[in-house]
Amino acid sequence: MAKLDKYTGVIPAFYACYDGEGKINRSAVRQMVDYYIDRGVNGLYVNGSSGECIYLTVEERKRIIETVVDQADGRLTIINHVACNNTADSMELARHAESLGVDAIASIPPIYFHLPEEAIADYWNDISSAAPHTDFIIYNIPQLAGVALSRDLYLKMLENPRVIGVKNSSMAPYDIQIFKTCGKGDHVVFNGPDEQFIAGRVIGADAGIGGTYGAMPELFIAMNDCLRTGNLSLAVEIQNVVNGIIEELCAGRGNMYAMIKEVLRIKEGIDLGSVRRPLAPLTGEDRELAKKTAARIEEAVARYGL
Repeated sequence: MAKLDKYTGVIPAFYACYDGEGKINRSAVRQMVDYYIDRGVNGLYVNGSSGECIYLTVEERKRIIETVVDQADGRLTIINHVACNNTADSMELARHAESLGVDAIASIPPIYFHLPEEAIADYWNDISSAAPHTDFIIYNIPQLAGVALSRDLYLKMLENPRVIGVKNSSMAPYDIQIFKTCGKGDHVVFNGPDEQFIAGRVIGADAGIGGTYGAMPELFIAMNDCLRTGNLSLAVEIQNVVNGIIEELCAGRGNMYAMIKEVLRIKEGIDLGSVRRPLAPLTGEDRELAKKTAARIEEAVARYGL
C-alpha cells in the first residue's frame, strides 16, 4: 500500500518559467524550487494548469520536471502532471517521470472529444501502466476539461492499486465529500479551488494543491496551521484576506499567471518571464495592479506575523 502521509498540507502548483525568448528557463526553475523550500511548503505539483502544460511540448515538460527533481533533491513531495491529449505522449511522460523517482504522477481526462467513462478509465489506466511503481492521482477540473469525474468512475479507478487519490478542482465542496467517502478510505483527496481552501479541508480534503499558493505561500501555510491547531476563526479570517488577493490577481487584462509572475518579480526578485501565447501577457495597467497586490500580500504576511 502506498504511503499517503507525504500527501499533506500545502502543495503549490508550479509555474512555467521562461527566459526572455519564451524558452524554458532552468535557472528560474531552480530558483522557484528553492523559494518553495525556504517557505516550508510540503510539496510541488509540476506541469499542471499553472505550469501551462497544454502549451508546452513533451520535451519541455521533461526538462522542467528533471530540473525540479534535481533541485528538490528529496526535500519535497513531487507530483508530476503528465496528461497530454493523446495516450502515447502521456505514457511517455509517465515513464520519464517514474525514471526520475517522482512521488506521483497525475492526469486530467482527455479534452475536446466527450468520451464515455470507459474510454476515460482506459486512458488513465494506460498512463498508470507506463509508471507501474508510481502513485497515480486523478485531476478533476470539469470547468476546463469539459468532463466531470463521477462517483462511479472514481470508484472504478480506485480498483487500480496505483490510484491513491484525486485532485478536485470543481467549485462544489460537496464533490470533495463525495470522493472522500468513496472506497475504503485509503486514498487522498486534494482541495483544488484556492478560494475554498478552508471549506474543502473542513469537509474532508487531506491537503491542498493550488495555483495561487506561490504568490503567498505563507498565508496558505498559516491557514493549514490553523486547521491543525483548531483555530477555525483565524483560518476563516485569513481565507477572506486571501480571497481578496485572488480577486485582484484575476482583475487584470492579462492572464492570472502573468499577474502572479509579476507579483513574484516584485516581491522576490525572481523573473519567471511572461506566459505563453495564446495566454494574454500583462498590460501597463496590470503592472500597476501587480504592485498594489504585492504590497497587499506583504501587508497580510506582516499582519499575521508570518
